[in-house]
Amino acid sequence: MNTQASTTAVSQLSAMRWVRWFNLAFMLYLLLVAVSLIGGGFKMAVGEQAKTLFEFASHPVAGLMIGLVATALIQSSSTVTSIIVGLVAGGLPVATAIPMVMGANIGTTVTNTLVSLGHARCKDEFRRAFACATIHDFFNLLAVAIFLPLEMMFGILDKLSSWLVSPLMSTGDMSMKGMDFMKPIIGPAINLFEAPFKMLPAPFDGVAIIVFGIALIFFAITMMGKLMRSLMVGRAREMLQHAIGRGPIHGILSGTAVTVLVQSSSTTTSLMVPLVGTNVLQVRDVYPFTLGANIGTCITALLAATAVTGDNAILALQIALVHLCFNILATLLIFGTPFLRELPVKAAIKLGEMASESKLTVAGYLSLVFMILPGSILFATT
Repeated sequence: MNTQASTTAVSQLSAMRWVRWFNLAFMLYLLLVAVSLIGGGFKMAVGEQAKTLFEFASHPVAGLMIGLVATALIQSSSTVTSIIVGLVAGGLPVATAIPMVMGANIGTTVTNTLVSLGHARCKDEFRRAFACATIHDFFNLLAVAIFLPLEMMFGILDKLSSWLVSPLMSTGDMSMKGMDFMKPIIGPAINLFEAPFKMLPAPFDGVAIIVFGIALIFFAITMMGKLMRSLMVGRAREMLQHAIGRGPIHGILSGTAVTVLVQSSSTTTSLMVPLVGTNVLQVRDVYPFTLGANIGTCITALLAATAVTGDNAILALQIALVHLCFNILATLLIFGTPFLRELPVKAAIKLGEMASESKLTVAGYLSLVFMILPGSILFATT
């Protein structure tokens, strides 16, 4: 009797697992559809006024702040970069989108800081937890401080990503070789979703499609994260336990792998905060793992870029590769240079000490980095 019951329970678990995998595939499909909807809606809504609209974000620092604020509000760099892929598919210039992608890297780190507040009752725990939470911030801020000026002067990421996608370009045009298979797959769903909105007058039809596409991206990525965590949490936890303290390269690779599994760098890095807060791990131990999380989160935008067809397909893939190149180059340069490698660690530890002495430091830090500074720069550049 017990054997029969256990066999039934195993069968039910197996069936539930297959249902989750199916749902995950469906959510990925919705993500691809949503990105195409944003691109199409953007073309419909903006039309000839695209140049005027792009001029608003044409200043690199303004673009950086737009990406930062958007991600700080949404708390998902995957969502913001997927939206940016859709906008590039709709005509947003790659050069304008690059600073937005950089800003998205900074904005996603608010979650860690909020998680660290759970240790606020114990001074020593909070000092360690806050330092762990902000090391991601300081690394991304340093990466932007180095690469944004380089991009403005030399267009490094633009040229590198353009070189990477050049083999996919057909002679004489900008179409993607081998990517047209997506159109018949996602085309019916796009037509189905667009049909009700096309009854609206222009440009409201395009705006409505963009809003719906963004909402669909939110839904798809949120559900993908939940499903991936339920499917992979055991494996991810095992990888996490084996990753820490086995050398920086192993830590970076493990951080990348775990983030690809759970589809969220915020989730990956937030798991580290209580471990450091309770003194199970040190800030330096989790540093490489955090850098790997930065790289792993690029997978969503790369998946989203595969949905784009037509003239701007190559550009959508290019901006997704910009995100990946930026995080890999930043890791190689900053972590590979002893002097630079220590800066985020020292800054995070120092801020953790200040925060443990006065909780106002936390409020001041969050307000300055994610509200006052972006708001002031946006106001000055518009």
